[in-house]
Amino acid sequence: MTPSSSSALRIHVHGAEGAPASADRLRAAVLHVLRAESIEEGEFSFTLLGDRDMTDLNRSYLRCEGPTDVIAFSLGGDEGLLGDVYLGRERVRIQAEEHGVSAEEELLRLAIHGTLHLVGWDHPEGPERTESPMFQRQEELLAGLLRGEHR
Repeated sequence: MTPSSSSALRIHVHGAEGAPASADRLRAAVLHVLRAESIEEGEFSFTLLGDRDMTDLNRSYLRCEGPTDVIAFSLGGDEGLLGDVYLGRERVRIQAEEHGVSAEEELLRLAIHGTLHLVGWDHPEGPERTESPMFQRQEELLAGLLRGEHR
């Protein structure tokens, strides 16, 4: 695992072995969001976990039961943003099937979602969350990434 750097941006990816998108593809998604949001400095860690570990994090930090797809922790930082994002490996495959998209697309969507949380975006809970400005921004960024606009 080698961190990616773009000027003062460092992105670490853990647990991507056998994932539907490579560590490099995940880094590209994160960089796409950070550039679009004019973030020039920071260090970010993305870790793919199984349902058991996601359930433990969800219970411990969000006081919710069961596995979840993404949990983001913004850790502040004096020299740019600092944050950790955990992505639910099994949730990716389940949600991809439910939404009729590839597992790679769903994983990239969740990486974008977590990154948006780190840079300050948020959404309401409940059914209206998918109509929120954050979800609209997420889908806009994902579409651009899939069209190759991040290069």
